[in-house]
Amino acid sequence: MESTHFNSFTGLVDLASEKNGGKALSASDEFFAAKENMLKEGRGIFIPGKFTENGKWMDGWESRRKRTAGNDWCIIELGAPGIIKGIDIDTNYFLGNHPPYSSVDSYNAAGKQPLKNFDKIKWTNLLPNSAISPGCQNLFSISNSKIWTHVRLNIFPDGGIARFRVYGIVKKVLARNKLIDLAALMNGGKVIAANDMFFGSMDNLISPGRSSNMGDGWETRRKRIPGHDWAALRLAAKGEIRKIIVDTNFFKGNFPESCSIEGVLRSNLSNDAVSDSSLPWKEILPRTKLEGHKENVFEKELKDVGPVTHVRLNIFPDGGVSRLRLFGFVK
Repeated sequence: MESTHFNSFTGLVDLASEKNGGKALSASDEFFAAKENMLKEGRGIFIPGKFTENGKWMDGWESRRKRTAGNDWCIIELGAPGIIKGIDIDTNYFLGNHPPYSSVDSYNAAGKQPLKNFDKIKWTNLLPNSAISPGCQNLFSISNSKIWTHVRLNIFPDGGIARFRVYGIVKKVLARNKLIDLAALMNGGKVIAANDMFFGSMDNLISPGRSSNMGDGWETRRKRIPGHDWAALRLAAKGEIRKIIVDTNFFKGNFPESCSIEGVLRSNLSNDAVSDSSLPWKEILPRTKLEGHKENVFEKELKDVGPVTHVRLNIFPDGGVSRLRLFGFVK
């Protein structure tokens, strides 16, 4: 039986997610199911009667039954360097074939050669050997302030894991003389507030890549009162914005009529303070018409307001935006 989805690590980034650039580099064994499945979206599915030439098809990583000494493992490269705060070892649908114990090790390869000789790495234990239950999310809080680029999931002795999540805070060194997306999730940007997200989460605005469907964006309900909708972001670093892309991919009959973008320079800005009328927001992009199902690119329209740390996207009156890209220089 599938357990209810639960995540106590709200506000953190899944550093291991395939969508966020995570990669399963190597595994000791993946006889029944591939290691890459652990990093996919969702919690995994179960299809009765579906088999492969090796046995039952499973939506996760599954090794064969171990008949020798030792344990199985999988090495994962995180989508970006980060501080790890939480781990989810999800055994959804793995009921008689889950590993009874698991541990997680970490490594920082920053400035070093790409990982090749995995057996020679000096791993740091992040999660001690811990009991895990079948058919559910096994959540573990991590108390460690160091930055990591890779993790090793160990299972004892063998078995299957549906999904593996590594929740944390992106800590990426950003180039100063290069135009980069200061809003991007995997550069360290964060959407901190929105007045409405009835149909789609504000967090989707800064996700990697273009949206996969209309649900993979930020979308507000139809506005029946005066005013307009907005979302506010904290940039990955203080910077000057030189190019903006407001992507309305898949939003064809429900994209905003127009938008504007404002910035402010603040050392800190709470979620509640975003809508404070006394904040000295400066107009970066004046209210401008948008087109649906398109990357709306703005450069010459932008005003030079100097460095900003936070940005507010205003949409008129409502609708959906799949991605917001704010390219600029770190200052």
